[in-house]
Amino acid sequence: MNFEWQLALRLLREGRAQTALIAAGIGLGVAVVVFLTALINGLQANLIARTLGSQAHITLTAPDRTVIPAQLPGPLEFQSVQPRPQRVAPILNSALLLRQLAAEPEITAISPLVSGAAFALRGTADKSVAVIGVDPEAYTRIIPLQTQLVAGEWRLGSEEAVIGRRLADELGIQTGDRLTLQSAGGRSLNVTVRGIFELGVKDPDRRWVLLSLRSAQNLLNLAGEITGIDLTVRDLFTADPVAARLQQQHDITAESWMTSNQQLMTGLRSQSASSSVIRFFVLVSVAFGIASVLAVAVVQKQRDIGILRAMGMPRRAVLRVFLIQGGVLGLFGALAGSVAGAGLARLFAGLVRNTQGDPLFPIALTPELFLSAIAVAVFTGLLAAALPASRAAALDPVKAIRNS
Repeated sequence: MNFEWQLALRLLREGRAQTALIAAGIGLGVAVVVFLTALINGLQANLIARTLGSQAHITLTAPDRTVIPAQLPGPLEFQSVQPRPQRVAPILNSALLLRQLAAEPEITAISPLVSGAAFALRGTADKSVAVIGVDPEAYTRIIPLQTQLVAGEWRLGSEEAVIGRRLADELGIQTGDRLTLQSAGGRSLNVTVRGIFELGVKDPDRRWVLLSLRSAQNLLNLAGEITGIDLTVRDLFTADPVAARLQQQHDITAESWMTSNQQLMTGLRSQSASSSVIRFFVLVSVAFGIASVLAVAVVQKQRDIGILRAMGMPRRAVLRVFLIQGGVLGLFGALAGSVAGAGLARLFAGLVRNTQGDPLFPIALTPELFLSAIAVAVFTGLLAAALPASRAAALDPVKAIRNS
């Protein structure tokens, strides 16, 4: 250990009360930052997981048909263009599009599907449902429905279906029961319910009826065609630009989960902004605490600094001594604060639970959180020590000894 480190640590040991006080202040600030960040990140991750538990990152569909007004000769005083009614339209050249999507490095999973409206009939009861035809293996890479089953199994063979729990309750259906599906075009299909799922989202749990891709194509009179493609991307927060690029490159409509959940994204941004403001003011208070303690240390040790300077200690060495003190205070405070913040977060998550016994406020304690908290605290310590350190380095040795 060189002389500068020895001197810096000795000065910290001599002022034990001040060192302990500022380290405790830094630790408290870091604990608050770790606790709030873990809580907010956990809430955001839980909200996103619940939102994406019933939808893909990006959904591709056929473009809407538009009406081009006719250009009639002569002046037009009045013109009214009525929007054209839209029906379930298949994606053209879907096989080529699927091959092109498979070559995209950002896309991690692809699931073609067929969707349309139908009626579910059982006895005298009938319900309007959304029929979704999927490839079971490909679809579970998008939405892990096999983990959300409350009864039966995830199996979609010929004339087999998996439905939502609310729909099953309304129709009085259990696994193994038969159900009749009738499309708007008059086609009907009798299926056996093999599984019942619950996503915790009202619309899927009440309206979704999942069939095999071929069964849904036959019911909706779309033999060999698909009406949509669900995608997941490597980084879910890049879904918007990826969707925009795919829509520009291909003759399709691409909608990301970020576009279809604008209110959620607004809430997430508000949470992140409030967390950043809190962290900023906590770090400012920590910086002022370190700077004030080191400024007092410069005044108290003015004679010692003057003697060291008179003995030939260079200004840069004096500067480094006080910077080392700021960095060490930041490091020890950050370590203590990280442990305290993690303990507080775990205690809070364990005490506050919902009716099912799960944590009401999930937390996200990651190595990146602790490393970033420690790095920011050390940087703040160095930054706060810069002014007292420069003042100590600028002391004239003769004046320092004479005035002390």
